[in-house]
Amino acid sequence: MDIETLTEKILAGDRRALARAITLVESGRGDHRTQANLVLSTLARSGRQALRIGLSGTPGVGKSTFIESFGLYLTGQGLKVAVLAVDPSSTRSGGSILGDKTRMERLSRDPNAFIRPSPSQSHLGGVARRTRDAIAICEAAGFDVVLIETVGVGQSETMVSEMSDVFALLLAPAGGDELQGVKRGIMEIADLILVNKADGDLKPVATRTCADYSGALRLMRKRPQDPEDFPKAMTMSALNENGLADVWTEISALTKWRRENGIFDTTRRHQAAIRFDKELETSLLDFMYSNVLSSDDVVKARESAIAGQDDIAASVEKVMDKVASSFNVKPDET
Repeated sequence: MDIETLTEKILAGDRRALARAITLVESGRGDHRTQANLVLSTLARSGRQALRIGLSGTPGVGKSTFIESFGLYLTGQGLKVAVLAVDPSSTRSGGSILGDKTRMERLSRDPNAFIRPSPSQSHLGGVARRTRDAIAICEAAGFDVVLIETVGVGQSETMVSEMSDVFALLLAPAGGDELQGVKRGIMEIADLILVNKADGDLKPVATRTCADYSGALRLMRKRPQDPEDFPKAMTMSALNENGLADVWTEISALTKWRRENGIFDTTRRHQAAIRFDKELETSLLDFMYSNVLSSDDVVKARESAIAGQDDIAASVEKVMDKVASSFNVKPDET
């Protein structure tokens, strides 16, 4: 399929073309990257936008159950929903399970939903390297909401906030030390704290957990991108599908406020700047490793550092000397 036909089909909402385009942008082949850039450049002119919702939470908190229930609620409201789920890749084999479509069986059959699992490929930040590109393609395909599920919660997971309009953190009641959630790395970026599994015997515990987090949020410094009562914590049950309407009401209210106060557009420009910087950084590293850092001098410097024969900083300086000489730049000018 040629690029023009592929982009036309994506703009028309063709799911097969959408999946093919995401596969293209995820490919590491040079010719595929060239084609992917052409596709992305063409689709960017469509000007379409979707509400980007980032979701994170520890394994077992019920992210897949929530996404399926919430996604079905949104499609029931007449919205088109895309789910970009990132699975961790093995550091040994490089493989990923990619079982999200199996876990979200009902949503995967919904004609107004699209689920795309992708491997993280050892990329830090809880997202895959090309997640930003996949979001852009889904927006061009006419989806109203894009749900971005990250690998899990950790200090590096904050990257998802750099590509979403609203970030929700899912927590389970009785999950141990509740104060762990007050760690600033994750709490400062969360717009909504969703205490899941608020049903059955866990409902009273979930209520107490939500109250604990509500108190913690009140102690934090107010963010300029938030209305008076945000960020906030609330309970819900993805299994029983209770509280989903309230979650959507809060997300819609927050998005409306940010649009009216110019914060939404400012955030989108900031996201575009970050996307540019990340792409430039990655491309420069790829270029360096392909054209400069594969030389024998670099290999020797690395082996010398590993063997303890030379200081690591000194070994790196030797590499930078090699880089500088390849561009006819004096070392002190780098």
